[in-house]
Amino acid sequence: MFQDFIEILILSLVQGISEFLPISSSAHLILVSELYDFQTSSLLIDISLHLGSLFAIIFFFRKDLFDLKNNQKLLSLILIGSIPLIIFGYILNSTELVNLLRNIKVITFTTLFFGILLFFSDQRKIDQNISKNLNVRAILFIGLFQILALIPGVSRAGIAITAARFLKFNREDSSKISFLLSIPALTGASFLGIKDALQQSVEINYLLIFAVILSFIFSFITVKYFLKYISKFSLNLFVIYRILVGLVLFLIIYF
Repeated sequence: MFQDFIEILILSLVQGISEFLPISSSAHLILVSELYDFQTSSLLIDISLHLGSLFAIIFFFRKDLFDLKNNQKLLSLILIGSIPLIIFGYILNSTELVNLLRNIKVITFTTLFFGILLFFSDQRKIDQNISKNLNVRAILFIGLFQILALIPGVSRAGIAITAARFLKFNREDSSKISFLLSIPALTGASFLGIKDALQQSVEINYLLIFAVILSFIFSFITVKYFLKYISKFSLNLFVIYRILVGLVLFLIIYF
């Protein structure tokens, strides 16, 4: 039991931190599970981790979400921007093509390439803000970029922030757009996971509850302090981290 709890604690920590930072949660969960050969990893645990992150982002932005009733434009834009990812995510999940991409070689190159792309996007001058300049064209541009996040190592948060920064949104607004887009994305991922789980013989146990609660806590803390961080600093820390991880994986694979 203690070993199971430790594994859930580690997976929840990885999920909570990496889901909302531009470093790829799917890549980190795959790498951690491969490295430690966790016995608790399963479809239901994965669903629980995503649900924890979903509840955390909804709770964090609860005031903004309640205000969406008075801001139909932003609500409509978030839904429009989520359509490309939902469609392609469903296709990949249905055809199981996504399983072909879940390997360390793919993660190595996507971690490096999209880390460098994040760096260049962060050099853009700021002249756009979410209240005045977020429109259908902008959100579709970001939404189409999000499709790439179906490839492990790309990072949904990272690619959404990258796209928004290329459009000259400031770092805080870029992150807010990414966070709001994460709600439909996490909802869709959880729905597909639950749909698959219902086709199996499943058992609800204490580990699933721990996974939801711990993922919620780590996700909430990450979002809170990430927004504080980027209000003062650039995204270079995450660029450097991605490059270092990519280089280490490259050395492991080819040397």
